[in-house]
Amino acid sequence: MTGARRPLRLGTRKSLMAMTQSQGVANALTQHTGHAVELVGVTTHGDVSKALLAQIGGTGVFVNELRDKLLSGEVDFAVHSLKDLPTTATPGIALAATPARDDARDALCGPVKLADLPHGARVGTGSPRRVAQLRALRPDLDVVPIRGNAPTRLGKVTDGELDAVVLAHAGLRRIRRLDAIAEVFDPDQMLPAPGQGSLALECRADRTDLIELLGALDDPMTRAAVTAERMVLTVLEGGCSAPVGTYAAEVDETLHLTATVAAYDGSRQIRMSASGHPDSAKQIGRDLADRLLGQGADQLMGEPD
Repeated sequence: MTGARRPLRLGTRKSLMAMTQSQGVANALTQHTGHAVELVGVTTHGDVSKALLAQIGGTGVFVNELRDKLLSGEVDFAVHSLKDLPTTATPGIALAATPARDDARDALCGPVKLADLPHGARVGTGSPRRVAQLRALRPDLDVVPIRGNAPTRLGKVTDGELDAVVLAHAGLRRIRRLDAIAEVFDPDQMLPAPGQGSLALECRADRTDLIELLGALDDPMTRAAVTAERMVLTVLEGGCSAPVGTYAAEVDETLHLTATVAAYDGSRQIRMSASGHPDSAKQIGRDLADRLLGQGADQLMGEPD
């Protein structure tokens, strides 16, 4: 194949979490295929901006520069946190693999569990989805918008600026900070973001050699689950910062999907489920989103001024 005599260039964000998960992919690809892989760090708009994600567009802010490097041929493939990917296809880019999913749940990081936090406790998160569900669980909390990588956010608890923060369990595991977790939220309490805990391996659509090679890391069960979850977001026309939570899992050859749309102030949630064959993942997600819209989900999608 083209480029077989040199290491494959893997484009990744430069954060500790991104570099760690990308190195894991590189190691797995070398183990499965024998190809050497080198990491190429790329700075994205989302990495340099200090604004909240919803204020800078949310969708694609951690992805676009990596995709530009792919299209220009500066890197051979890229690894993203799948929840960061826009739901609309990008011409010339192929989703070559979705490796087996890590833990998709959210985690509360702090000294005590959610129920034991004092009245009016300050809890940090940069996600409107988490804000809405936290406020539904504990209306008395002072939910504070924050930015920064996981170590920075955890430091706000250590320094006493915040009482707790909510982060993805998968990311905490990748940076070896599971010790910071006080409570892991079951999806019955807090539904994760579509695709949370999953990785996306992208390459140029004309690199059929790479699509085949990267396919060695694809996990069909993960692909079906995240396809259903992301289809909900597509139909709802929400970006990665929308107050939409979804989770799908396959049990006994049946894909079970649950989704919620919540008001930003936590005053109302619409939550529904659907099931079907994994091969029908897109249709399961589409039908569930239509049902959510039928119950007024579109009226809950916007963050108040």
